[in-house]
Amino acid sequence: MIGASRGLGYAMAEEFVSKNWNVIGTVRDNNKPSLLHDLANRYPDQVRIETLDITSQEQIRTLHERLAGQRLDMLYCNAGTTTQDQMIAIGKVSTEEFNQVMLTNVLGPMRVLEAFDDLVLTNGLIGVMSSGQGSISNNQKGMREVYRASKAALNMLVKSFAVREQNTARSIVLMAPGWIRTGLGGDQAPFTLEETVPDIVNVLLAQIHKPGLKYLDRFGNNVPW
Repeated sequence: MIGASRGLGYAMAEEFVSKNWNVIGTVRDNNKPSLLHDLANRYPDQVRIETLDITSQEQIRTLHERLAGQRLDMLYCNAGTTTQDQMIAIGKVSTEEFNQVMLTNVLGPMRVLEAFDDLVLTNGLIGVMSSGQGSISNNQKGMREVYRASKAALNMLVKSFAVREQNTARSIVLMAPGWIRTGLGGDQAPFTLEETVPDIVNVLLAQIHKPGLKYLDRFGNNVPW
């Protein structure tokens, strides 16, 4: 689980542990206490913590070296950030902020998929946290434009990755979890982690051994591209 220190990533890690899965979860700073550290203390035989800043190509490379020889049933990349002002129009976003969102939401996850591809079982699952806001068809309101663009770009690049993977039995899932009350989702989001994460995990588990790319919501429904 790439990005599991808090929010959706942590809640998903906890849910997998409750289903007797072993979880390797990453945090950006292993010296900083997190919910994932609490989970590891409670389940030391099931939870292993690794350090990774998804924006660092070098850290991705060194984590792959540390995990050499491991075989993963599932690789799930939960990475996401947005602009400080989510309602700012695209023309007013600074270059630095635009680049940071794209690095974190698009290039970082794709580097992870490319780097760790060889560790995932040939009939395993590769999952990426997308968003319904990455759907071009469903964009009826605009705004949150950098975030929308980053998730649409992520969807496109995962599609390209899936085309290259089409001769394997792997399942590849772009997950649109819905608007959830997290640090990223904000306090106005209508759904809690407790309401949504079991559904997300169950959808992922149901997709194991079902080859091909899917863009799904937390109920297992197809999301329009």
